[in-house]
Amino acid sequence: MAKKPIRLTLFTFCVGLILVLSSPPAALALKRHIIFRGGPAGGTFQLAANAIEAYPGVKALATVSVTTQPSAGSLENLQEVHAGQADFGLVYSGHAYLGRNGLLQDDSNTYNKVLAVASLYGAPAQLVVRRGSGIHSVKDLKGKKVGVGSPGSGALANCELFFRHLGVWDTIIPVHIGYNEVAIAFANKQLDAFWLLTGFPNSAIAMAARTGKIDLINLDAEARASGFYKKYPYFTERTLPAGTYRGVRHNTRSFQDSTLWVANADVPAEVVYRLLSTIYNKKGLHYMRQQNPALRDMNTRSGARDVIIPMHPGAIRFWKEKGLL
Repeated sequence: MAKKPIRLTLFTFCVGLILVLSSPPAALALKRHIIFRGGPAGGTFQLAANAIEAYPGVKALATVSVTTQPSAGSLENLQEVHAGQADFGLVYSGHAYLGRNGLLQDDSNTYNKVLAVASLYGAPAQLVVRRGSGIHSVKDLKGKKVGVGSPGSGALANCELFFRHLGVWDTIIPVHIGYNEVAIAFANKQLDAFWLLTGFPNSAIAMAARTGKIDLINLDAEARASGFYKKYPYFTERTLPAGTYRGVRHNTRSFQDSTLWVANADVPAEVVYRLLSTIYNKKGLHYMRQQNPALRDMNTRSGARDVIIPMHPGAIRFWKEKGLL
């Protein structure tokens, strides 16, 4: 009779052990609801975030649920992810670097809870003017009304950074306006020019090109001559090919920042690892490339490139397994 309690205890222990060993990691024992901050409506940030959320492979994850939310853009995402009000977000590499080191314009806070997950795509600066307007450089914008991006956006922050570097910011009439509205304002001649920092082709610029004759300004020449690259080395040269936009038949030299997928430091490493594993495989990358032209160059090797802030532990595990760190 004494053997039965022993056998029962042993049986219970074995069943418990099997359940423990077959259970998902403790961090994912319950479904994790993830908030992913994108960007303004019509911008590549929001389109890229939406693509990650909508990918069937992500939808099929039993232990992770992703919900995207629009935002003003890079700077707002940096603040929200750092504060834990969002789990993931898209942030320009330069803002992530400056924010981590307390070097942002008019903001000395240190955003050290923002960690890199992957580098998604390059976002070149694009300055749009009317063909025949007589505007051939940033310095020709003196006294002009310029769409510079919405408050909190990376477009606005980088526009002010570049224009101040050239000594032009205080000479223009800045109009704080978002992607969708800027093309309408430009078509209605409420703006003389507008600036975007985004993947290409961009829908707002394409709309402007359909409603009138546009041109793009060579920004690389002024950046190079002024020492902009030396002062801000996270910007790199980029060329927009002829024909990117209707009527623009010449290559346009510019510069770009890299778009980083970032995570709050408290997001479980397993969550980051599983999402990267789902997106950065043959099927996932094929899907992402089909969603937007700005994502056409996404590949496994580029995902760990141009990352100048510390990586999230889940990302370190993933990229090390790929042999890319």
